Amino acid sequence: MPKVVYDLEQVKGILPHRDPFLFVDCVTEFKIDKTATTERLIRPDEPQFAGHFPGHPIMPGVLVVDALAQTAGTLWGFSRYEHWHAEHGGTAPELPPQIFYLATANVKFVNPCLPGDKLVMTAWADKNFGTLFTYDVEAIAGRKVICKGSLTLAMVNGSL
Repeated sequence: MPKVVYDLEQVKGILPHRDPFLFVDCVTEFKIDKTATTERLIRPDEPQFAGHFPGHPIMPGVLVVDALAQTAGTLWGFSRYEHWHAEHGGTAPELPPQIFYLATANVKFVNPCLPGDKLVMTAWADKNFGTLFTYDVEAIAGRKVICKGSLTLAMVNGSL
Protein backbone atom coordinates (compact mmCIF):
# COMPACT_ATOMS: atom_id res chain seq x y z
CA MET A 1 0.00 0.00 0.00
CA PRO A 2 1.51 3.37 -0.99
CA LYS A 3 2.15 5.88 1.73
CA VAL A 4 0.05 9.01 1.87
CA VAL A 5 2.02 12.18 1.06
CA TYR A 6 -0.99 14.51 1.47
CA ASP A 7 -4.22 13.34 3.12
CA LEU A 8 -7.82 14.30 2.36
CA GLU A 9 -7.83 17.34 4.66
CA GLN A 10 -4.67 18.68 3.02
CA VAL A 11 -6.18 18.05 -0.43
CA LYS A 12 -9.24 20.07 0.64
CA GLY A 13 -6.85 22.93 1.45
CA ILE A 14 -5.67 22.93 -2.17
CA LEU A 15 -8.76 22.00 -4.21
CA PRO A 16 -12.04 23.94 -4.02
CA HIS A 17 -14.11 20.80 -4.78
CA ARG A 18 -16.31 19.13 -2.16
CA ASP A 19 -18.58 16.07 -2.09
CA PRO A 20 -20.09 14.85 -4.27
CA PHE A 21 -17.56 16.36 -6.74
CA LEU A 22 -14.27 15.84 -4.91
CA PHE A 23 -12.66 12.83 -6.60
CA VAL A 24 -9.27 12.75 -4.84
CA ASP A 25 -8.96 10.95 -1.49
CA CYS A 26 -5.20 11.43 -1.08
CA VAL A 27 -1.91 12.10 -2.83
CA THR A 28 0.42 9.07 -2.75
CA GLU A 29 3.35 10.33 -4.85
CA PHE A 30 4.53 13.86 -5.46
CA LYS A 31 7.51 15.48 -7.16
CA ILE A 32 7.37 19.25 -7.07
CA ASP A 33 6.55 20.76 -10.48
CA LYS A 34 6.84 17.30 -12.09
CA THR A 35 4.23 14.71 -11.11
CA ALA A 36 1.48 13.82 -8.66
CA THR A 37 -0.31 10.51 -8.14
CA THR A 38 -3.65 10.45 -6.35
CA GLU A 39 -6.11 7.77 -5.32
CA ARG A 40 -9.88 7.57 -5.12
CA LEU A 41 -11.84 4.57 -3.86
CA ILE A 42 -14.89 4.36 -6.10
CA ARG A 43 -17.66 3.60 -3.62
CA PRO A 44 -20.75 1.64 -4.80
CA ASP A 45 -23.06 4.09 -2.96
CA GLU A 46 -21.93 7.15 -4.96
CA PRO A 47 -24.94 8.95 -6.52
CA GLN A 48 -23.92 8.55 -10.18
CA PHE A 49 -24.30 4.77 -9.99
CA ALA A 50 -28.07 4.97 -9.44
CA GLY A 51 -28.53 5.97 -13.07
CA HIS A 52 -25.28 5.14 -14.87
CA PHE A 53 -26.22 2.34 -15.61
CA PRO A 54 -28.80 0.52 -13.42
CA GLY A 55 -27.78 -3.12 -13.15
CA HIS A 56 -24.36 -2.43 -14.74
CA PRO A 57 -22.93 0.67 -13.02
CA ILE A 58 -19.77 2.31 -14.39
CA MET A 59 -18.06 5.55 -13.43
CA PRO A 60 -19.01 8.18 -16.03
CA GLY A 61 -16.02 9.08 -18.20
CA VAL A 62 -16.53 12.78 -17.61
CA LEU A 63 -16.08 12.18 -13.87
CA VAL A 64 -12.87 10.24 -14.49
CA VAL A 65 -11.63 13.20 -16.54
CA ASP A 66 -12.62 15.57 -13.73
CA ALA A 67 -10.72 13.38 -11.26
CA LEU A 68 -7.65 13.62 -13.52
CA ALA A 69 -8.05 17.41 -13.69
CA GLN A 70 -8.22 17.48 -9.88
CA THR A 71 -5.04 15.40 -9.78
CA ALA A 72 -3.35 17.99 -12.01
CA GLY A 73 -4.71 20.65 -9.66
CA THR A 74 -3.03 18.96 -6.70
CA LEU A 75 0.26 18.95 -8.62
CA TRP A 76 0.00 22.69 -9.27
CA GLY A 77 -1.30 23.56 -5.79
CA PHE A 78 1.08 21.49 -3.71
CA SER A 79 4.03 22.64 -5.87
CA ARG A 80 3.01 26.24 -5.15
CA TYR A 81 2.72 25.40 -1.44
CA GLU A 82 6.14 23.69 -1.36
CA HIS A 83 7.84 26.60 -3.16
CA TRP A 84 6.29 29.07 -0.70
CA HIS A 85 7.24 26.89 2.26
CA ALA A 86 10.89 26.65 1.11
CA GLU A 87 11.16 30.40 0.52
CA HIS A 88 9.67 31.38 3.90
CA GLY A 89 11.52 29.15 6.32
CA GLY A 90 8.85 26.59 7.04
CA THR A 91 6.09 28.93 8.23
CA ALA A 92 2.53 28.07 7.27
CA PRO A 93 1.53 29.80 4.06
CA GLU A 94 -1.38 32.17 3.75
CA LEU A 95 -1.85 31.72 0.02
CA PRO A 96 -5.06 32.91 -1.61
CA PRO A 97 -6.96 30.10 -3.33
CA GLN A 98 -6.63 29.85 -7.09
CA ILE A 99 -9.31 28.46 -9.36
CA PHE A 100 -8.68 26.56 -12.59
CA TYR A 101 -11.16 25.49 -15.22
CA LEU A 102 -10.72 22.46 -17.41
CA ALA A 103 -10.03 23.99 -20.83
CA THR A 104 -9.32 20.92 -22.97
CA ALA A 105 -9.32 17.17 -22.55
CA ASN A 106 -7.89 14.75 -25.07
CA VAL A 107 -8.18 11.30 -23.54
CA LYS A 108 -8.75 7.78 -24.76
CA PHE A 109 -10.83 5.39 -22.67
CA VAL A 110 -9.62 1.79 -22.64
CA ASN A 111 -11.62 0.11 -19.84
CA PRO A 112 -14.56 1.08 -17.61
CA CYS A 113 -14.06 2.11 -13.98
CA LEU A 114 -16.38 0.09 -11.74
CA PRO A 115 -17.75 0.52 -8.22
CA GLY A 116 -15.22 -0.92 -5.77
CA ASP A 117 -12.21 0.00 -7.94
CA LYS A 118 -9.37 2.01 -6.50
CA LEU A 119 -8.73 4.62 -9.17
CA VAL A 120 -5.05 5.63 -9.26
CA MET A 121 -4.47 8.81 -11.25
CA THR A 122 -1.20 10.40 -12.31
CA ALA A 123 -0.56 13.82 -13.81
CA TRP A 124 2.77 14.85 -15.30
CA ALA A 125 3.44 18.55 -15.88
CA ASP A 126 4.03 19.24 -19.56
CA LYS A 127 4.02 22.95 -20.48
CA ASN A 128 2.56 26.20 -19.37
CA PHE A 129 1.72 29.28 -21.36
CA GLY A 130 0.87 32.13 -19.00
CA THR A 131 -2.36 30.98 -17.37
CA LEU A 132 -2.69 27.74 -19.36
CA PHE A 133 -1.13 24.56 -17.95
CA THR A 134 -0.94 21.26 -19.84
CA TYR A 135 -0.58 17.84 -18.25
CA ASP A 136 -0.17 14.28 -19.46
CA VAL A 137 -2.55 12.10 -17.45
CA GLU A 138 -3.39 8.46 -16.84
CA ALA A 139 -5.99 6.67 -14.72
CA ILE A 140 -5.63 3.01 -13.78
CA ALA A 141 -7.56 0.56 -11.60
CA GLY A 142 -5.58 -2.48 -10.57
CA ARG A 143 -3.75 -3.51 -13.74
CA LYS A 144 -6.35 -1.98 -16.06
CA VAL A 145 -5.73 1.31 -17.81
CA ILE A 146 -8.98 3.25 -17.58
CA CYS A 147 -7.89 6.20 -19.70
CA LYS A 148 -4.86 8.25 -20.70
CA GLY A 149 -4.20 11.43 -22.59
CA SER A 150 -3.66 15.11 -21.93
CA LEU A 151 -5.50 17.99 -20.24
CA THR A 152 -5.18 21.76 -20.25
CA LEU A 153 -6.20 23.76 -17.19
CA ALA A 154 -6.88 27.48 -17.43
CA MET A 155 -6.21 29.67 -14.40
CA VAL A 156 -9.10 32.00 -13.62
CA ASN A 157 -8.11 35.57 -12.77
CA GLY A 158 -9.10 36.51 -9.26
CA SER A 159 -9.94 34.13 -6.46
CA LEU A 160 -12.91 32.76 -4.54
